[in-house]
Amino acid sequence: MMLLENKVAIVTGGSRGIGFATVQAFLEEGAAVVLCASRQETAAQAIAQLKEANPDARVEAIWPDLADYQAVKAAFDDVATRYGKIDILVNNAGVSESTPITSYTEETFDKVMDLNVKGVFNCTRAVVDGMKAQGSGVILNTSSMVSVYGQPSGVAYPTSKFAVNGLTLSLARELGPAGIRVNAVAPGITLTDMMKAVPEAYIKPLVAQIPLRRLGQPEDIANAFVFLASEKASYISGVVLQVDGLARC
Repeated sequence: MMLLENKVAIVTGGSRGIGFATVQAFLEEGAAVVLCASRQETAAQAIAQLKEANPDARVEAIWPDLADYQAVKAAFDDVATRYGKIDILVNNAGVSESTPITSYTEETFDKVMDLNVKGVFNCTRAVVDGMKAQGSGVILNTSSMVSVYGQPSGVAYPTSKFAVNGLTLSLARELGPAGIRVNAVAPGITLTDMMKAVPEAYIKPLVAQIPLRRLGQPEDIANAFVFLASEKASYISGVVLQVDGLARC
């Protein structure tokens, strides 16, 4: 039996990288998936790629502004109406930042926090009532290794992910009595499209510091999300799972 058979999932940031790999993994495990993208064009491209690999895949896309609660609520309510429920929410959408503190603007800081924190809050708030009514649900958040270790510049990004950890632990306590599990995955250095553009000379020293001697693949993170979304993790809540090859870079 597939691990997510007959489940309905929403995955934000699902058009590329870790989010796209998570959508693929959920589909392979029997879920129906609605991916959220930032734009209609990227959503269409992701759906076309998924359908090319599996024409029968139960997948579609939406593109609400995640920083706008009313837009998120309307889009998610429509999904719940058409599918009858939402079992799993993966809050994966996010933006990274590496601006030195002396060059930061309020707008730059707000951009990171609006998507990485407010977006997680909005999406979670939009599904909670439905999950409470059905007596079950899984909310999964994408954190980062920098929420634990920080990073040399771009303070808004680790700050936002530290906030995601706080949301995860607090909501696990608050929503557990309603049958809703809340966990996070904290990826290490992962070979997404952004990392593929980084010169090999920069990558090699990073790999040398990782005991497993390789970068993470998006599928490594997606597999963690599959496990945490499944009944195999039915007694796991309030965990920030580090999937980083023991990276301490």
